[in-house]
Amino acid sequence: MCPGIVPPYLLRHLSQLDRDDLRAASEAAQRTLASPFPPRPPRPTATPSRPPSTTAPTGPDRTISDAHGTQSLPGEVVRREGDDPTGDPAADEAYSGLGATYELFARAFDRASIDGAGLPLLATVHYGRDYDNAFWDGDQMVFGDGDGQVFGRFTASLSVIGHELTHGVTQYTANLTYQGQSGALNESLSDVFGALVEQHARDQDAAEASWLIGEGLFTDQVQGTALRSMKAPGTAYDDDVLGKDPQPATMDDYVQTSDDNGGVHINSGIPNHAFYLVATALGGHAWERAGRIWYDTLTAGLEPQTDFADFAAATAAAAAQRFGPTSREHGAVREAWSTVGLPIGDTGTTQ
Repeated sequence: MCPGIVPPYLLRHLSQLDRDDLRAASEAAQRTLASPFPPRPPRPTATPSRPPSTTAPTGPDRTISDAHGTQSLPGEVVRREGDDPTGDPAADEAYSGLGATYELFARAFDRASIDGAGLPLLATVHYGRDYDNAFWDGDQMVFGDGDGQVFGRFTASLSVIGHELTHGVTQYTANLTYQGQSGALNESLSDVFGALVEQHARDQDAAEASWLIGEGLFTDQVQGTALRSMKAPGTAYDDDVLGKDPQPATMDDYVQTSDDNGGVHINSGIPNHAFYLVATALGGHAWERAGRIWYDTLTAGLEPQTDFADFAAATAAAAAQRFGPTSREHGAVREAWSTVGLPIGDTGTTQ
């Protein structure tokens, strides 16, 4: 299954509504849930999980296609690299968002595209009818238009575009298993770099940033600001239709569930909050120090089934290696993980 930005529990909740004023949203959620993610096209050769990143960034190579309300990929090409804007907000937002994501990884981490080797960036807009999701399918981005009652178009949020493309970066590096804690880390890493894409594009420092994932997705009929909050997990929305944001901020509230691949969209709030704490403790542009530590960790050879404790220890080791074991950065990492309930001992493992 390809990860989507909207958790399945939200879509199920919407699909079960029996309200005349939200019938369109309910039916759109039903269709979205019933639509299988498209199969990935066969690759000419197997893709290694950790290919060398030796290509110098030279600029993105973007192609935007339009599915025209169908679920056929990739659709009709409407904009290629260097073309003028189309005038279609979804196509032009997708083009800009792919570029902003490329720019973060190129400028902050010297990474040439998603695979580190200049992979062309592909996206399809207007996928399906009122489709309530966006996802990375292993080869390209896919964006729905939303139902117009609860969700607007999914290209409108830069953090969503950065989030989903980062699933591609994870695919080409740690390739974290999409289940349980490793799956929650997969989701969290996408939130981390999705937030950094937005902050980098806006030249925001950690104190200025909203730390919201999916800000701008909800219509004005929803009592909520975004899908998730890294600053305060569990507070992104509290709505009579959607319910309350279920994310925990610490291990004290960790959710044991078999739903959503073992709670990957819920428990990601814990490592999300740890990153927020590191970034705000260090201040400045979050991609320069906190983001560098997380990127070093992601690309250092994590095991696919890495859990929270091992990831916490790995970020501490990455901070010590890059900035020194007595550095402010290393101290901030250790303090953040302790705050969320994963203290790191002197031996470099969580206690």
